[in-house]
Amino acid sequence: MSQNILTDRLDAGPVLCAEGFLFELERRGYLTAGEFVPEVALEHPEALRTLHVDFQRAGSDIVEAFTYNGHREKMRVIGKEELLEPLNRAALGIAREVADAVPGNLMAGNISNSNIWDPADPARQAEVRGMFEEMVGWAVEEGADLIIGETFYYAGEALAALEIAKASGLPVVLTLAPMAFQEMADGAGIVQTAQRLEQGGADVVGLNCFRGPDTMLPWLRQIREAVSCHVGALPIPYRTTEQEPTFFNLSDVAATVPSPHGRTFPTALDPLYTNRYEIRAFAEEAYGLGVNYLGVCCGAAPIHIREVAEAVGRTPEASRFSENMANHFMYGSNERLPEHVVGLGERA
Repeated sequence: MSQNILTDRLDAGPVLCAEGFLFELERRGYLTAGEFVPEVALEHPEALRTLHVDFQRAGSDIVEAFTYNGHREKMRVIGKEELLEPLNRAALGIAREVADAVPGNLMAGNISNSNIWDPADPARQAEVRGMFEEMVGWAVEEGADLIIGETFYYAGEALAALEIAKASGLPVVLTLAPMAFQEMADGAGIVQTAQRLEQGGADVVGLNCFRGPDTMLPWLRQIREAVSCHVGALPIPYRTTEQEPTFFNLSDVAATVPSPHGRTFPTALDPLYTNRYEIRAFAEEAYGLGVNYLGVCCGAAPIHIREVAEAVGRTPEASRFSENMANHFMYGSNERLPEHVVGLGERA
């Protein structure tokens, strides 16, 4: 047995990780769309704890600390830099507590795209590295089992994040989020960047966010063929297309009241959701490709994680409530259902 708790688990079978807390907690009324800062860890820790538990019951094996966007620059933007360390430690502590409640669950520290990385500015790069270093340091101190670096659209930033995460001595997941121009924002190839991450020591490389099932799968196939390490896949549950590859510019021509900021992203995407069966089909196909690290990102609800879990042969606690249409008053087959009501189903 190796000393890598994550790769040991992945070698043995699928590992699920729920993401997408920003969108779900905004929908529940606990953070501000646009700003998307995870102050909920300080202001409403019970709401964050409940969401983690809901995803855990649905099959997530990893409780990922909600520190996405919880970095120094973002806190400066909203004028609350003094909350940076308390926010990070609170989110990590909640995640550790939830993970510890279920034997075998892992807790992950999290770093992500800074949105200030500049390939032409070494000073900016050094600033981003400093942000990552302090966040990884807090994760280690709060007992993280692994570090997740996610949603990187600059290859250089992804590689910097990997270097800092690896220095922790913990297993590292590093996932990319290519934009619609089909390469990294600094011109590097997507597949080539995944290969460089593997060479740099990432235990899992892959894709998360920005892309739904249909526009993530083609790149996943290429990455799976190009690397020998484990591959991760965490799409958004929205119907992105070849013409609109990411959720940033998805259109909704049927909307009678468009969003005031002129785009469906991020607050008017609801009609563009995949259904749960489409997420299950994605998980089945990705798993069939040899992708063992699976989840769903922005837009995810626990139902989506349950579909992923069941797609790979798992029966999480939430499967106790998987659908049973046999007892539906109109669609069912139960002999107690009156025929005249069931008959209405064809013209309801």
